[in-house]
Amino acid sequence: MAKEKKLVEAITSMEEDFAQWYTDVVKKAGLIDYSSVKGCMILKPDGYAIWENIQKELDRRFKETGVENVYLPMFIPESLLNKEKDHVEGFAPEVAWVTHGGLNPLQERLCVRPTSETLFCDFYKNDIQSYRDLPKNYNQWCSVVRWEKETRPFLRSREFLWQEGHTAHATAKEAEDRTIQMLNVYADFCEEILAMPVVRGKKTEKEKFAGANATYTIEALMHDGKALQSGTSHNFGDGFAKAFGIQYTDKENKLQYVHQTSWGVTTRLIGAIIMVHGDDSGLALPPQIAPVQVMVIPVQQQKEGVLKKAMELKERLKKEGVRVKLDDSEKSPGWKFSEQEMRGIPIRIEIGPKDMQAGQCVLVRRDTREKTIVLLEQLETAVKELLEKIQNDMFERAKTHRDAHIYDAHNYEEFTQIILNKPGFVRGMWCGEQECEDKVKEDFAATARCMPFQDQEKISSVCVCCGKPAQKLVYWGKAY
Repeated sequence: MAKEKKLVEAITSMEEDFAQWYTDVVKKAGLIDYSSVKGCMILKPDGYAIWENIQKELDRRFKETGVENVYLPMFIPESLLNKEKDHVEGFAPEVAWVTHGGLNPLQERLCVRPTSETLFCDFYKNDIQSYRDLPKNYNQWCSVVRWEKETRPFLRSREFLWQEGHTAHATAKEAEDRTIQMLNVYADFCEEILAMPVVRGKKTEKEKFAGANATYTIEALMHDGKALQSGTSHNFGDGFAKAFGIQYTDKENKLQYVHQTSWGVTTRLIGAIIMVHGDDSGLALPPQIAPVQVMVIPVQQQKEGVLKKAMELKERLKKEGVRVKLDDSEKSPGWKFSEQEMRGIPIRIEIGPKDMQAGQCVLVRRDTREKTIVLLEQLETAVKELLEKIQNDMFERAKTHRDAHIYDAHNYEEFTQIILNKPGFVRGMWCGEQECEDKVKEDFAATARCMPFQDQEKISSVCVCCGKPAQKLVYWGKAY
């Protein structure tokens, strides 16, 4: 029992120190290891498997909208990066440069891609000639490098995995439609697959992507009340096209500039899953994204027939498409239970001699620890129903937590009291002036997370910061 207890004690309580709890979970649950390069992480099998499931499901959804995958180089010549002024200024502090090839200095520095807008633009200027070549709906799965000063696994690392969509369109309307469409793809994915409720909205001018006309975002609330930007979609208009000379001949044989979009999510989504659903025992993975949905654990497996029966249950579930494994290691059942909870596997099945005699097994939910006795002939149906229930319950629980941590502020005094004492989102009206955003950030290290699409209730007629007339409702909050 001492070893079993130690496994759980290795995780700091989230109430005691949320940041340390998070670090403990990503390490103890076997998701990552640290590399010899500061700020870069090694994705271990359990961590990478979650990303594979994210990639597989998003890729399917992308392709349903007509997106095709491509792959562009990871190096960007400095002259190419410099073609779009706002863009290069936005990324300059985080760029990693290659200055030598072997022992020889390069004639021109190469940037290790922090993002690929300039590469796609350089590609598009030759690939697009006529309206018949449009639209271009491309995406690539790759890694990018951003030389972050402060790093944290999944949330902010110097190299991370992501996807970046880059599309080109004939009209401004087509580009705007695609921008919103992809944001909704992300939002639906987060809510349906990750069981993570999000707020969909538009970024302010101050917070938008460098070089974009408009940036749209999905914002999620973590267990500690901080926001996490979980996906963004950008409408570039024709700004990049003019900088790079991307033109096409329209139906009237006139030259026009294309309108572009870009959109992406990263391995930061794994951090979001941890911080929305995890607890003091470790991970709690929604069934839809869990690499292993069910762990079969034999009890007293040395007894005749127990291991054989456990393997039979595993095979039955596998045939039904359930992602299932059998823990037939020589560890004690208690240790196996703790390990299954630490790894966040949604259901464990306990089967022992007494269960076999009664023609039953025990299903245990990871999220609530609730136990259910199930007749063996009803196993497949019971497991599938329970997986669906866990998925739905986890979403509703996260939504209830999120909604309980949204507060309204009508003036700066109320805003101050809430932001200092109540972690979560603060809804407040905004005049549209950056000075108010800057003041909030300086006073509280909080930012305008987004102007929500579906929640533009006018809770006041004046700006929460300066008291001047206001029209836009903003979700404010501290963020990762």
